[in-house]
Amino acid sequence: MTDVKTQMLERGRRARAAAAQLRDAPAAGRTRVLEILAEKLAAAEADILAANARDVDAARANGMTEALIDRLSLTPARIAGMAQAVTTIAAVPDPLGVETERWTPANGLDIARVRTPIGVLGVIYESRPNVTADAAALCVRSGNAAILRCGSDCLQSSLAIAALIAEALAEAGLSADAIQLVDTPDREAVGLMLTGLDGAIDVIIPRGGKSLVARVQAEAKTAVLSHLEGLNHTYLHEAADLETARAVVLNAKMRRVSVCGATETLLVDRAGAERLLPPVAADLIAAGCELRGDAEAVALVPQMKPAVEADWTTEYLAAILSVRIVDGLDAATDHIARYGSGHTEAILTTDAQAAERFAARVDSAIVLINASTQFADGGEFGFGGEIGISTARLHARGPVGAEQLTTYKYVVRGQGQTRP
Repeated sequence: MTDVKTQMLERGRRARAAAAQLRDAPAAGRTRVLEILAEKLAAAEADILAANARDVDAARANGMTEALIDRLSLTPARIAGMAQAVTTIAAVPDPLGVETERWTPANGLDIARVRTPIGVLGVIYESRPNVTADAAALCVRSGNAAILRCGSDCLQSSLAIAALIAEALAEAGLSADAIQLVDTPDREAVGLMLTGLDGAIDVIIPRGGKSLVARVQAEAKTAVLSHLEGLNHTYLHEAADLETARAVVLNAKMRRVSVCGATETLLVDRAGAERLLPPVAADLIAAGCELRGDAEAVALVPQMKPAVEADWTTEYLAAILSVRIVDGLDAATDHIARYGSGHTEAILTTDAQAAERFAARVDSAIVLINASTQFADGGEFGFGGEIGISTARLHARGPVGAEQLTTYKYVVRGQGQTRP
């Protein structure tokens, strides 16, 4: 056995034991963990920023792009946002023990379906240290233990946050083993997590780029709750209001280009393209966005670069937007079906019938009508936070909050019935 393997198997054993304790903990006890953690995050701002500065300096020295450094970087406002997210998750109604349905069939049995924790989650993510706090808070709220493995790029930041999580658990009288951060950058640790650590891990949740998710899906020996890339589309229908289109498209692309909810392709109805595209494009260009369009789009906005086939399948995570003119709503949804990742799509229109047809035809986890794709976020959905946006079709889809991190069991109450 290697040292890493020994350590990881021991982490799994401890996590499984802590999961049993967390499952039995009262809701008030788990809430108290989160209240303490929120206070500690706010109080430790200077220490977290110092750790993050070490991560950012190393990332720049290693040639990381500025868009990805934006994902990695913490600021006082972002730390305050982390603390607020934890506070919000603490206020989310406890999902455990909730009866989602109850009925009595002909045999007279009283049958209830009740939410219960999944158990131990293995969360593998890349260069976003805020995920450490979000994932921990959601797991505690949902009664799950977790083994977290962050990207090496954000290890120092995540270690600083994880230390606060351990303190909060201990101060609330719960085992610090309930939330463990893997403290080695050794890639062997990821491979070991994918094996399930001898049955300790129930579900693997990858949150990162296409290569990470592909590896997890190919190698995992346990269940996977996938978060695929955000190859998101905004469609300007011929009946879109121009001022709404200008504001929403600019926000959908440029608010934060490095988040998974950013729009990567703009589809424009041919019938409204001459009215809509030039002013929308002018706003994007003025904000520093590079546009890559098909021949019709370039003809309307000569500042665009010609798009190539790869542009329709690229999650840029940068200030780049592909633009295609389409022949109506069906052509727009056909483009999305061919090139999209099933994450988030939006339509801008004043035609209610067209909006509902778009929502019905698009098979993605999130469909927005007259709103920015940047609302693809568990916090914005009222979940307090998210552990990712699931593009899977089983168990959970869309933002994965505390409720989505539960499973269920059936509690059956009888009066001495026997089966004939």
